[in-house]
Amino acid sequence: MRDEGVIKFHCDWIKTEAAAESEIEALNHCRNTLFRYGLIGVYSDGIGFGNISARIKATDQFWISGTQTGHLEQLSACHYARVTKYSLEENRVTCEGPVKASSESLTHAMIYAMDAGIHAIVHVHHSKLWQTLKYQVPTTAESVPYGTPEMAAAVRYLYQHEALRHEKLLVMAGHEDGLISFGSTVEEAFDLMVRRWKQVVS
Repeated sequence: MRDEGVIKFHCDWIKTEAAAESEIEALNHCRNTLFRYGLIGVYSDGIGFGNISARIKATDQFWISGTQTGHLEQLSACHYARVTKYSLEENRVTCEGPVKASSESLTHAMIYAMDAGIHAIVHVHHSKLWQTLKYQVPTTAESVPYGTPEMAAAVRYLYQHEALRHEKLLVMAGHEDGLISFGSTVEEAFDLMVRRWKQVVS
């Protein structure tokens, strides 16, 4: 079975009401467009893939699409969780909302912790883009599985020691088809990924 979409961290989930739609409007617009492009979606075996997040103002908290939402064509506020705390050492994420946070939340948390100027993250799957960019842009080792403290630490290493700080895009070699982009706005993270995707598929 495909190793995809399974939460590998300890998730402390507080079930609460959904955020106001206005709080996730820009984020959700980009997410739904990524679905139309096939960069977020569902494999033929029914396993969903891809997620998106945005920092909440000047905090370490962030909105992220919920786990098991990749197959949905359109999301609304009820499909997003707010990550309020995380611990790499304890492999633990605390979140609140109508759904649990994405299985990639630990990696998103690490990226936000690396740089206060990062305000949005896009995680997509695309086989051709993944194959094209692997080892051409900063790339995590094939031995590093998604959704783990090891992946979060690997991304941090790339940010500190390779060109990721400037590239703002990475390939997850151990997470088939998986790529991440980030930026100072949702639009920047989205545009960076989509621009590279269009170069490959055009």
